[in-house]
Amino acid sequence: MSDLFPAENPPTAATPLASLPLAARMRPRTLAEVQGQSHILGEGKLLRRAIESDRFSSLIFYGPPGTGKTTLATVIAQSTGSRFESLNGVESNVAEIRSKIEQAASWQTLRNETTILFIDEIHRFNKAQQDVLLPHLERGTVRFIGATTHNPYFYINSPLVSRSQVFQLESLSTNDIVELLKNALSDEERGFGALEIDVQEKAIIHLAEKANGDARKALTALDLAILSSNQEGPIILDLAVAEESIQQKAILYDADGDEHYDTISAFIKSIRGSDPDAALYWLAKMLTAGEDPRFIARRLVIAASEDIGLADSSALQVAIAAQQALEFVGMPEGRIPLAHATVHLATAPKSNSAYAALGAAMADVTNGKTLPVPAHLQTKFRKKIATASGADTAAMNYLYSHDYEGHFVPQSYLPEGRTYYQPSQNGLEKRIAERLEFWRQQSEESAP
Repeated sequence: MSDLFPAENPPTAATPLASLPLAARMRPRTLAEVQGQSHILGEGKLLRRAIESDRFSSLIFYGPPGTGKTTLATVIAQSTGSRFESLNGVESNVAEIRSKIEQAASWQTLRNETTILFIDEIHRFNKAQQDVLLPHLERGTVRFIGATTHNPYFYINSPLVSRSQVFQLESLSTNDIVELLKNALSDEERGFGALEIDVQEKAIIHLAEKANGDARKALTALDLAILSSNQEGPIILDLAVAEESIQQKAILYDADGDEHYDTISAFIKSIRGSDPDAALYWLAKMLTAGEDPRFIARRLVIAASEDIGLADSSALQVAIAAQQALEFVGMPEGRIPLAHATVHLATAPKSNSAYAALGAAMADVTNGKTLPVPAHLQTKFRKKIATASGADTAAMNYLYSHDYEGHFVPQSYLPEGRTYYQPSQNGLEKRIAERLEFWRQQSEESAP
């Protein structure tokens, strides 16, 4: 019977509290102790209502490291009086999944107790491993909670996502982490409240800021700062000690995940919004995090045509030159032409008229509005065939623009007189607009 009913508490419950790291000791035990995540845990919010009413089935928590995904799963288990079993997507296999589910079924049958099966890094499971869960979720054998730092809609099987409620956790604010650190310093049972510590407010704020939204990182740094102090008398936690304890802030960036896409999105939108300072910051973040500089160069080339366009056609030349310079000189010097192009594009006048015009034309083509080529624009060979077959070829006479004054002659180039390109009044495109207006007016006046 002892094998059938193993310890129902999390594995850390058997470990003496004092020997655990501070982050583990200070793990919240109730919803009231959870810092941050008010967008999903605030009064009246869906997840809080589901927990308090014990009316949920499967959940997926998605967010950066240190935002409380594991913590929230354990709090839910304690709040609902459920057994808590955990697996890790890196270490576990199908046999372990089946074993946990069999134990859950036994508890449900013999003791009418519900089991929460928590799987950390669920995105690490392959499709077969994830599929093992599906029938048991349907039958309600376990309540599944998954945690992932990767977008579940891309990295978790659709059948599993469709059976789960997805909640996105956000990085904690500096104020949230400051509160956590102060709680750890004052808590006599789990923290350092029993010690005599002289704390500088600047030190706490520094730890909170450098943690980059990661509560675990902040508590680990505080743990190191206190435990590594060996002077006699009160422990001094000043700014110098805090800086040594947390070292340099790590850059939160994944090469193929949300941070990658979000950062390049912010970069392009800053260029489009004519903010060179923001664009340079996002460029610096990508370069420092090790982003492929060729990827950045490609996006600059696209932005030069998509967002600057004919308002400053030199922007495309600068972007292409930056891409070629990057290939020629390599990194780290290649960052210089990338910065050059970034500032040029961000400060250039903006127009997406050519891009928008192409989109309108393609919409007509794809919606079945394909038009025949006017007879006078067809090749001379078509005219020869028409003449040989006795057809009237007067309508096939093409007027050669260079034979006329100003190298322009009114002539129809598109049936039905459709208009796609609408030039802006920005930058050099204003001059294009003036020329085009003159030509279009002449064409209207000469129309029969």
